Amino acid sequence: MDLDKMLTQGDPPGDGGYPEEKPRYGFFTDTSVCIGCKACEVACKEWNHVPDDGLDFTGMSYDNSVGLGADTWRHVAFIEQRKPLGNQQTAGRVDLGMPGLEKPGETATSEPSAFRWLMSSDVCKHCTHAGCLDVCPTGALFRTEFGTVVVQEDICNGCGYCVSACPFGVIDQRAGDGRVWKCTMCYDRIGDGLEPACAKTCPTDSIQFGELSVLRERAQARLEQLHTAGVADARLYGEDPGDGVGGTGAFFLLLDEPEVYGLPPDPVVPTRSLPEMWRNVGIAAVGMLTALGATFLGGRR
Repeated sequence: MDLDKMLTQGDPPGDGGYPEEKPRYGFFTDTSVCIGCKACEVACKEWNHVPDDGLDFTGMSYDNSVGLGADTWRHVAFIEQRKPLGNQQTAGRVDLGMPGLEKPGETATSEPSAFRWLMSSDVCKHCTHAGCLDVCPTGALFRTEFGTVVVQEDICNGCGYCVSACPFGVIDQRAGDGRVWKCTMCYDRIGDGLEPACAKTCPTDSIQFGELSVLRERAQARLEQLHTAGVADARLYGEDPGDGVGGTGAFFLLLDEPEVYGLPPDPVVPTRSLPEMWRNVGIAAVGMLTALGATFLGGRR
């Protein structure tokens, strides 16, 4: 199948060799209702026996885990902004029912706050066209029957090719181990009809799990609701099958530009250029052989 055609499809390329076709499953993370409790991080670690991140002071608000990695399969980001949330009256003291708590010289007000926290639980995107799958030489990475991408740690040889092939910087090698580790979307749980641990424990349903087609419809409805409420900056990220990775199996509703959350604005799978690269290599090789042949024949005269 043509690579460009695969990148525009909404489902993983090919059937994965599974005899029974199943719907594609994924995550929809609605960051507008994330409260930053980190319950998803804890549940992920407990269920999957992921090592802790330590309690070091990072200087990144209340974020002790900093980012996704071999020991952090779910990461809750805290972004502090001096910016109101849409046109909503959200942080006046009168609105909060706390008159009388003004500082000296202040008066109670219902003006919108000029400060907000953006919170978002990030995770492996389980791309439709995954560069990590393309470059893995041992088959340690594979596409499951649910359309997710999983690492088999007992087959991984620690080559690290997949680390540079991920456009989101998700995959990482564990220190002292060398093998790569990342979110499996709780493959063992969904195989038994259970929710992934992070979605199960999320108290606000910020993390939603289910059939990807259903989640995309739900996300569009939520986006329209926020736009109607005046949150003009709200947008979906990763749900577009026409993007550089063919759409993702874990997508997000964001309240600002992707870069604010540390996400690439236009992710492109690095292996997309492989066909053109090999063509160029072939052309260069033919040119080199031709030049060598001409030099050899010219030297015999």
